[in-house]
Amino acid sequence: MGSSFPSYVIKIAGSFGLDLLDKGNIKGSMWNPNKFSFYKGKGFTRMIILEREQSFLMVTQNEHAQIAGVIARNCKEDYFFDDNRTQEVLLAIKEHDRGWIEMDSSPVWNDKTEKPYSFIDYPLSLKITFYKKGLDEVEKLSKYAGLLCSLHYSSFIQDSSESAVREFWKEEKQRQEQLSKELQLTGDKHKQETLMYHLDLLKFCDYLSLFISLNEPGDNKGIHSFFRNGFPQLFPFVTDKPIVAHWENPETVSLSFSPLKKEMEVELPYRAVIKDQIEKHGIIQAYKDTPVSIRKVVFK
Repeated sequence: MGSSFPSYVIKIAGSFGLDLLDKGNIKGSMWNPNKFSFYKGKGFTRMIILEREQSFLMVTQNEHAQIAGVIARNCKEDYFFDDNRTQEVLLAIKEHDRGWIEMDSSPVWNDKTEKPYSFIDYPLSLKITFYKKGLDEVEKLSKYAGLLCSLHYSSFIQDSSESAVREFWKEEKQRQEQLSKELQLTGDKHKQETLMYHLDLLKFCDYLSLFISLNEPGDNKGIHSFFRNGFPQLFPFVTDKPIVAHWENPETVSLSFSPLKKEMEVELPYRAVIKDQIEKHGIIQAYKDTPVSIRKVVFK
């Protein structure tokens, strides 16, 4: 029996040991093509998910990255240190999840946890294919931005024991070495330090956007453990103390030290997918039928 899946989906899933033949058409099969969304999905995604009693609040990676880009554009100019690289740093922050643009249309259901896969538990061996796709695209836009994004992603996986992931990490180290040479960063201590500083800016903006996507608005007691002691990036303009975020109210996030020019407002698109609708129609259809809502958040 043939497959109804695009070739790139079959290839990726096969590397993870999944058989994606058209099982939904086999009479009497226990396969549930609606609930397990490798079937009839346009792609894979690793959404940011906040679970509530009756629903899942779902934010796509690209929408989250766009907010990180807005945050970066509102940071004080002198915090970028190198004026010649500012636009490339901004590009890296905005486009760091570019690989997921086409894949953000269909969530993947995790049968084991009975929840949609999130960016936290999504299989790493599937992630790396989209990591590479996005990194290749960003590098074409800007070598410096591509280098920053490569450093960003490879930092997540450097301790993995999976062979496919280790191979990806090795390839990214080669990319980084090549780009560093082309950009004349190799052997220049000052430029290397500036690069690492720009990487911290990327990560900070990424995590600040994640803060409002992953945490319940206004609930400081329930803040994810990753954020409780502040953001891990240390900056000289904060005398090397971590920046701590907390909710003043459901619409306002206060920073212990703000790198922003002034208070700013962002708009977070999300879908509140009702659990009963997932049970009735499957995760893909329930997601598609759920309208996009906008939550406004002020940073100060």
